[in-house]
Formats: sequence, C-alpha cells, structure tokens
Amino acid sequence: MIRFTSALLVVLSLLGGPAAATAGAQKAPPQPAPTQSAHAMTTQDLDAFFGGMVNYAIRRDDIAGAVLVVVKDGKIIFQHGYGYADLKKRTPVIPDQTMFRPGSTSKLFTWTAVMQQVQAGKIDLDADVNTYLDFKINEPLGKITMRNLMTHTPGWEDVARDTLVAKVSDLYPLRDYLIKRQPPQIYKPGTTIAYSNYGAALAGYIVQRVSGIPYDDYIATHIFKPLGMRHSTFVEPLPANLAPFMAQGYKQASSDKPVPFELVVPMPAGAASSTGVDMAHFMLAYLNGGVYDGFALLKPSTIAQMWTRQIEPGQGTDLNGFDLGFYQESRNGQEVVSHAGDLVGFHSDLHLMPKDHVGIFMSFNSIGKAGAVETVRTQLFREFLDRYYPYTAKVEPTVATAKADAARVSGWYTSSRQIKRALSFVYVLGQNQVTALPDGTIEVSMLKDPSGTPLKWHEVGPLYYQQVNGQAHLKFNTDASGNVFSWTSDDFIPVEISLRVNGMTTMGSVKTFLLCTVAVFVLSLLIRLGGWIARRKLGLKLGLSRRDQWIHLVARLGVILFIVTLLGWVMILSDEDSILSASIVPKMQLLYSLGVLTLVGMLGVIAETVIRVVRGPGGWLVRIGEVAVGLGALYVIWFFLTFGLVNFVTNF
Repeated sequence: MIRFTSALLVVLSLLGGPAAATAGAQKAPPQPAPTQSAHAMTTQDLDAFFGGMVNYAIRRDDIAGAVLVVVKDGKIIFQHGYGYADLKKRTPVIPDQTMFRPGSTSKLFTWTAVMQQVQAGKIDLDADVNTYLDFKINEPLGKITMRNLMTHTPGWEDVARDTLVAKVSDLYPLRDYLIKRQPPQIYKPGTTIAYSNYGAALAGYIVQRVSGIPYDDYIATHIFKPLGMRHSTFVEPLPANLAPFMAQGYKQASSDKPVPFELVVPMPAGAASSTGVDMAHFMLAYLNGGVYDGFALLKPSTIAQMWTRQIEPGQGTDLNGFDLGFYQESRNGQEVVSHAGDLVGFHSDLHLMPKDHVGIFMSFNSIGKAGAVETVRTQLFREFLDRYYPYTAKVEPTVATAKADAARVSGWYTSSRQIKRALSFVYVLGQNQVTALPDGTIEVSMLKDPSGTPLKWHEVGPLYYQQVNGQAHLKFNTDASGNVFSWTSDDFIPVEISLRVNGMTTMGSVKTFLLCTVAVFVLSLLIRLGGWIARRKLGLKLGLSRRDQWIHLVARLGVILFIVTLLGWVMILSDEDSILSASIVPKMQLLYSLGVLTLVGMLGVIAETVIRVVRGPGGWLVRIGEVAVGLGALYVIWFFLTFGLVNFVTNF
C-alpha cells in the first residue's frame, strides 16, 4: 500500500532493459563537508523543533492529526501527539494509546517474521517460493525467491483489485486472494524494482505455511506480545478491546466524514494497526541488535543481513537501493534504512539510523489538501536531519559533455510499477518528462522542491547528475548498446525506477494525437449538424444510397461513442473509491462494450472517408477534411487496441 493510492491517481493529474542489480555490502554514503554545528538531540529540543513545525503543517495543509516518536540509545526520548484522533469528538492523539494505521510499514513485521523463519531453517531466501506453497506461482521469466519478494524484484505487474474492500463481508482468505489475483510476470526476477503488495502478501502466507500458525496470530505471538506492543494488531476489523483506541482517518481535516476503517485483503502487505509508542518498541529492538526488554526478536547477524544492499538501481553508483525488506534512504552523510506506508486515511514513515542508534516514526490521519501529507512527512524528516546531522553537499564539477548528454536523456519515462493488462492508459498520463535546458542542465517533471518548482540537475559523471544547489543525485541507466532505458534518483524512495518510453506511446504523442482527433471529430459533427439543419430548412435531401446512409449513420454513432467512452474512462478512473472497489467491474465491462461498438463505428468512418474521397461530393478542401476524419478513426482504432480499452480484463 506504500503510496499505492496516490501513485495510481497522480497519473490522472499512479520497456527498456532491466536496471542493474548487484548484491553486496551497503556502500557508505559520502561524508559531509564542513558545516554548521549540530543541535543536541534532547527531549526539550525535539519538543521545540517539532512542536512549531508539525502544528503549523497540519493546520496549513488540512491534516487532522499526527503522532511522532523518536528513539535513541535504547530508549524513547520523544513522543507527542498533534491535532485530533477524532475531529467530531475532539479526541487528542495520545502516543501510547491512539492507534494509527501504518499501511505498508506493516510489511516490516512480515519481513521480520520471514527472517525469524530463515533463522529457524524453515525458509531459504534463494529457494523457489513454490517450494513452500500449496498452489502454483507462474514463473515464465524465471524463478522467484524470497529474496526477490523482500527486494520487490519478482518481476510482477502491480495488483489493484481487492487491495482494499469496503465491507467486512468482502474480506476473504489470504490464500484465495493469492490465487485469484496472481499477476503476470513482466520483468526477469532480480532485475527491476517494481513495488509489489502481492509479493509481501505471498511472503506472509509462506510464513503461515512453514510455521503452521495463521499469519495474524504469528505476528501477535512472535512480535507484538514479546515487544510489549499492547495496542497493535493485524486483525480486521479491530477486536472489541482495541476499537476504542483507533483514530479516525480522513481525506482532509475540513471534511466532516471520516474514512471508514480500511479493510486490507492482502493482510501482510499493510493491515496493521498500532500506536506510536508500540512502533518505538519495534524500532528499539532493531537498533539494539534485535533485543528488546530481554526478548531476542532477531539475531544481530540477521539484522546486519537485512541492512545489506541487495539491489543497486543506479548502475555503478552509490544511489539508495533496496536491502532485505528495508529500503535505503541515506541522506546528509548518514546511513538510513526506512519504510513508508499509505492507506487512504493514514500516512506513515519509519526511519532507522543504525550507526547512531536513532529511529523516528511518524503517522498522520489525513492525506491533507492536494495530497500535502507527502511533502509534510518528507520535509519533516529532512529538516530533522538538517538540524541534528547538518550537511553541506560538495559541489561537483559539470562534465564537458553535459549538453550532448542532456539531449541524449531527454524524453518520456514511465514507472516500473504498473499494470499492463488493464488501465494501461492511466500510466500513459502518469509518465514523467526529462527536459534538456540550454545550459546543459536537465529537469525531471516529477522531481520538485516543496514549492512545486522542478529541480535542476547538472551532469557530474557519465549520465550521473547532481541536484543543483542540493545533495541528491540521479542516474540514467544504459543497455549493452549504450541506449538509455531508465533513470533513478535518491531524491525519492527506491520502490520503482522510471523506464524510457518511445514512439507513439509517449504522453506527448498521445496527448497531441488524441486532442487533434477529438477536435477533428467534434468539428466534423458540428459541420454535419449544420448541414442537416440547412437541408431541413431548404427541404433538401442528402442524396445517399441506402447503403451509404447506413455507413453514414454508423460513422456518426462511432464518433459519438468514442467521445462518450473516452469521457467514461476519465470519470471512473478519477474516482479513487471506484478504482479500489469491486464497483469498477461493471463500469469497465460497459466501457469495454462501448469500445467494441466504437471500433465498429470507426470502420464506418473509414469506409465513409474512402467513399467521399473517391466519389465526392465536394472539392479538394472537403476531401482533405474527410481524410483528416479517416486518419482520426485509424488513430482511435490503434489507441483502443494498444491501451487495452476493448480487452475486457477486470482482474488487475
């Protein structure tokens, strides 16, 4: 669920070769240049620092409430609630009582359980996952292992259906979900990071299989209870004894309607409920060699293995990659391992700094105005680092080939985390653009500062860029022939890479051709409507044969159906609740059917174009117009077939 909803909806504003992947020791981040002195990380300083920032941010960005905890050197040094857990009742957030939904941060419990079973000798990280299953995982592109699941490199498409359901009666067993919603494999395993909730759910089911204990019971018995996490559970809906502690989730604080308790079918991927203090216990165990209050959660060697880089998304660079379960988010010269999580109503981040024995967890119960919580939580952590681990980035010299390379990398790119069998049109709209600027720097449309201004990047190595006036880096990857096929950056979390798109499937091409087609079709309808009105007033007839009359009717209906179908897709894909619920299925089936009728109509348009061009009536200007309409019909046929708008796929 990590940024799942926002990722899918952002594309409505959500294939080259594989990214390089190497296993090995985590590389140390670059050391900071001399800078200002760090503040002492004390309870008092943290209270003053976060107090002003968080209270201001939640008021400004329409967020109901938040919880924030910091641990250091084996103890909780800061815990605080902000805003409200329940707006209607004006219930305050209490860090050791108020329960939030950590979303995909829940996966860390799943990965912990997996590694407990690795320690017990019941799971081999490099064995085929089918070894542990009572059903078959299809592997047409290569064997899938637990290591692949933990690094989000099994090569699967994303899965949307039944990630969240509306009613308790819609929940169904994890095994059934894994069979019913198994995605196709589109990348060779171990090569391409493409975040997968399905993969985490499968890992949780494997824990259930090898331990002989239901997943939620296993987590409760082997993690929550021994860590003293008394207000934590994976049970859905909440048990009666915990329900009174649950915060309400909201889209915005100004909304008077809370989001209902979100029910997650792939439970191990994001169904946990917990408090800030309970999450602090979990962080303390990891930062203390796996031990909390005498209980050994994991061996120190196991944790060291989990914090070792497995996947390097930027070829030959130190860019943040994936460890086992955790991803790297190193910044300010500090090694950081993290995991974030998002549901509709809750948004969370967990960061650990192993060398300094520091951890921070934050969770918010609203997405805020225009999705502002994403920027809020990112900036809170970065400001935290700047205050306690100040850093001045070394300005690296620009290479001589900057202008030529900027032109080489410019173009359109799409997320490796996508669904191809359905909704592929959505991902076209979500493509990001790399633009070459006259001075040899580049901009990437999705990489912006908190004000929304695109960041600028200058080349400091072969296709390796540094943020202008910043510390982040960006790397373009190439295939064996030297062709650029992807980029990745440490300016955002490494849960996906951006793959280059070429030809008519780029957003620039689709936008241009689609708008031109709609414009030509609308104009043709208006011209024919005007002609019909004129003929009625003058008492004239079109003078077509019966066959040509039918072709004319089919063509006009086809143009109208195209516009209606296109608007229909935009409407249902703009509705967040529809995308994630079963209610989208009959709507999709209707639009698929309308799409087939549209294609029939486009054949009528093409037939009419041929007749009009060959036989008239009208002069050369009329014939040019007819050709434009016919070309538009050809484009519509290509568009519907290429982006699956007539494939009747609803299992996605």
